[in-house]
Amino acid sequence: MHILRTPDERFVNLPDWSYSPTYTDVTQDEHTLRIAHYDTGPRDAATTVLCMHGEPSWSYLYRTMMPIFEAAGHRVIAPDLIGFGRSDKPTAVADYTYERHVNWMSQWLVANDLRGLTLVCQDWGGLIGLRLLAKFPERFDRLVVANTFLPIGDRPPSEAFMAWRKFSQEVPEFPVGRIVEGGCARKPLAPEVVAAYNAPFPDESYKAGARVFPTLVPISLDDPSSAANQAAWEILATFTKPVLTAFSDSDAVTKGGDRGFHNRVPGTNGQPHTTIVNAGHFLQEDAGADLAKVVHDFITRNP
Repeated sequence: MHILRTPDERFVNLPDWSYSPTYTDVTQDEHTLRIAHYDTGPRDAATTVLCMHGEPSWSYLYRTMMPIFEAAGHRVIAPDLIGFGRSDKPTAVADYTYERHVNWMSQWLVANDLRGLTLVCQDWGGLIGLRLLAKFPERFDRLVVANTFLPIGDRPPSEAFMAWRKFSQEVPEFPVGRIVEGGCARKPLAPEVVAAYNAPFPDESYKAGARVFPTLVPISLDDPSSAANQAAWEILATFTKPVLTAFSDSDAVTKGGDRGFHNRVPGTNGQPHTTIVNAGHFLQEDAGADLAKVVHDFITRNP
């Protein structure tokens, strides 16, 4: 396994981003990989908000939400998935699998002994984060599901998703910042924000993890992760702690996905599920302050 590490200078003077990384080593076979996360707010807070990003973003996506949580007295932890942000980046597409991502983040979660968590997850932050919750339900007190899903491959994927999957594998240069911008409803993004999303990727050799993610989503029942996701749903079907859905109104990929959680996860019962308006797939970018308020109010109502 050949591993790249983005130079630190790529992250200097990013707009609205003053957080320093904490690093945790995880292993894959005989290899050690480094996961970065950002930790702010009081360490002894009653609630720790775990913010998990997806594809092809990094924790910078939560930059407008983290100060709101911190001001409310919450601890906030935002990890960069392997292949993203300041975490290590294996260069071969074959180095990345769904199950490896779950294993890497499981090692990270246990190594940092995180508990009392309110998980806020979007995109692949949900595909991985929901698996963590199912594996370690005792570590999680609440769940906020935003523009994500946990597929088992039992139904055809949407045309929008298949178009995205095709694009990701065929485009000669994978334009990370522009992809994030394209998934927003409030455009254009400032050039310096687009540049911040590009920062983890000095060139195409750093982007194997970003490119491969769309192909790792289970789209058939014989997918290698289908059975594991079905097992996770069985745990979610018994999860009675508070669960809130906060999907946006303008995301073609995950639209309607909130109903699956309402129908199957008992913790959703009686919660004031919400729609974030004028927001696309990356609702944290479009309406971070609105989403942060929804999450804080949810925590307050469910101490």
